Amino acid sequence: MVAAHRTQNARVIKASISRHYELQRRHFDYTHQVSSTKFRTQQFGNDEISRLCKQGKYHEAFGAFESITKTNFKVNPGTYARLIQASSNLKSLEHGKRVHDHLVKYGDPPDTILWNHILNMYGKCGSLGNARRVFDEMPVKNFVSWTAIIAGYSQHGDGKEAVRLYRRMRQEGLAPDKFLLANIARACSILQHVELGRQIHGHVVKSEDGLEPLVQNALVSMYTKCNLVEDAEIVFDRIGDKNMVSWTSMIAGLSQNNFVLKALWVFKEMLTADKSVNELTFGSVFKACSCFILLEQGKQIHGLSMKHGFSRDVFVGCSLVDMYAKCGDLASARQSFYMIQDPDVASWNAIIGGHACSQYVDGALHVFALMQNYGTEPDPVTILCLLNACRSFPSLIVGQSIHSYIIKSGFDINVAVCNALLTMYGTYNLSDALSVFHVMDKQDPVSWNAIMAACIQHNEVDNVFRLFRLMHRSDMKPDSVTLISCLSAASKVAALELGIQVHDYAIKLGFDLELSVANGLIDMYAKCGALESAKNFFSWMSNPDVASWSSLIVGYAQFGSAEKALSLFDEMVRLGFKPNSVTFVGVLSACSRVGLVDEGYNHYRTMTMNYGITPTRSHCSCMVDLLGRVGRLSEACDFINQMLYEPDVVVWKSLLSACRIHGDLALGEKAAKKVLQLDPTNSSAFVLLSNIYAASSHWDDVAKLRQIMRQRGVKKDPGKSWVKTNGKFHVFVSEDRTHLQMEDIYAVLGDLYIQMDDVHRTESAIRDR
Repeated sequence: MVAAHRTQNARVIKASISRHYELQRRHFDYTHQVSSTKFRTQQFGNDEISRLCKQGKYHEAFGAFESITKTNFKVNPGTYARLIQASSNLKSLEHGKRVHDHLVKYGDPPDTILWNHILNMYGKCGSLGNARRVFDEMPVKNFVSWTAIIAGYSQHGDGKEAVRLYRRMRQEGLAPDKFLLANIARACSILQHVELGRQIHGHVVKSEDGLEPLVQNALVSMYTKCNLVEDAEIVFDRIGDKNMVSWTSMIAGLSQNNFVLKALWVFKEMLTADKSVNELTFGSVFKACSCFILLEQGKQIHGLSMKHGFSRDVFVGCSLVDMYAKCGDLASARQSFYMIQDPDVASWNAIIGGHACSQYVDGALHVFALMQNYGTEPDPVTILCLLNACRSFPSLIVGQSIHSYIIKSGFDINVAVCNALLTMYGTYNLSDALSVFHVMDKQDPVSWNAIMAACIQHNEVDNVFRLFRLMHRSDMKPDSVTLISCLSAASKVAALELGIQVHDYAIKLGFDLELSVANGLIDMYAKCGALESAKNFFSWMSNPDVASWSSLIVGYAQFGSAEKALSLFDEMVRLGFKPNSVTFVGVLSACSRVGLVDEGYNHYRTMTMNYGITPTRSHCSCMVDLLGRVGRLSEACDFINQMLYEPDVVVWKSLLSACRIHGDLALGEKAAKKVLQLDPTNSSAFVLLSNIYAASSHWDDVAKLRQIMRQRGVKKDPGKSWVKTNGKFHVFVSEDRTHLQMEDIYAVLGDLYIQMDDVHRTESAIRDR
């Protein structure tokens, strides 16, 4: 295996060296061509450049252009047009700008046709600033000019400007053709502008170009990117003569919207119709397979792609690597990667990301080193893949090394990379995450949300609201994720007043209508014990989903309103909502609170049989708690032994707590032993077992437990209380001596104690009379 791995590495490095020498050879030929070309006459020079362009020998044509510029010969307008067209074909902004600059300095004023060539070149090269300057400077614009500038914006992601220019064009009385309709449909998909997209569709139906495959394919793509799959299917079904792009657009759209089985079915129909397939078709199908972890189907389609000659294609290879990695077959992912003839940075990122998904840090770093040896420059996505591999605590040191590389390589100016660093550090060390956040040159909403999430994870609720206030004072506007973080923070400390303020702010920004924020509000009110407010807000919602119902059910269950929780569950099912895993946690908790053992068992079985939900440890813990509360301890122990997976600390602690309530010493010792095997410093296990011993008058065992706790350095986790004054949280524990205002606090407590003592003495004296 190791030898094969080395052979593959050697093959990649050998390909790198061959590629290097090939590039050197081409550079020598190109330079030699430039230096040796001699032109006898001006016409001959222009004819020679035109001939080379027509033959597709663009580099030689530019070499000839360099030679003619060193003479006094004039370049003809037609020659300029062909050179500009060659730059467009090569997507070479450098060559195109050089020709344009020469035209401005030495050529005649261009006509509209040449202006359009220049405009089209800048658009295809992605230089939208230059394209717009040319467009604005054109003395006369025709339909081709408008099409070129709109296509440039649309093809490079600026849908807003493409739509604005399209509307200007329509105001000038120009009607779009099939090419412009396709580009404006693409712009609508970028903007998710469904209303305008439907208007374009209506125009297509009325126009002569309505049946053109180019336009129909663009509409299919537009509807799928706007998540309107049914509309896309209607357009697709009405295409009379579907070409390869039609089929591929439909397959890609279904895959992107997770209609995996439909995507595979359409692919099968495409093959049955004996249509040609390309690399994009296979890439979309492999993406579909990765969504549902369809490894066997993916392997079969891989074999089909090889028969069609795509075994070494970069795009197909990259999709294959991603598919195999997400399906957990890292060996096949590596093999597919090494088959790629000339891997680009996206291919390297795919294989590094595959190792990261499998938490194989060493493998990711090895491939990253190989990538650098190959001479491929990493991009921000490469770094994100590496950081994604460092999600477990042992790999934090590797993550810190990657952080050093980020700083040295200048990737620390990339916001997405810094956000990934925030997430990585936030998992382990909040102070490091805060340091990264504060040294960032620029934060985006994701940055603020990531650092707030880290604060919540580390129970630093006060920091969440401090950051929220800072964000509010800055130019950055909070989004729905920000508000959900604030609601989560408020619910953690049952700060109902703060939660209400966040609710008011959400109404002001219009976020209270978003389903995710609405569900966060229900959860906050429920966890703060304001069940009436939670119920009122739930009733106000126009489109509650399963998460809305589940949050309210869990809230009722946690605060002892078991009957209301179970009644709400019955209503939810009656209305046709399908309960999820969280719903059943609430239902089983409600049964546990009121001791409904038979009903709890019934819901536990229904969860699997009727809804296909595999029981989690949370469900099992609820069942153990249910049986334990009513004293059926041996049955609870049997339930644990029959669980699908190893019980965790929570499950055994549920049993231990029940043993304390019912005084079962033998089973309590067994449960405590299991808890301490999993977590040797779990203080609550020691305390619960100590209480069981004390209740049974086993004082020697109580003393032994306390000695073991001292030896292991285990201390009982003190209960915390908090109070909010002047907008700030103050957290206290029993006999706390750490607060900055400790002396003032204890002075006030002393005064209160004296006053309480005086009241007690007075009441005693009155009673004695």
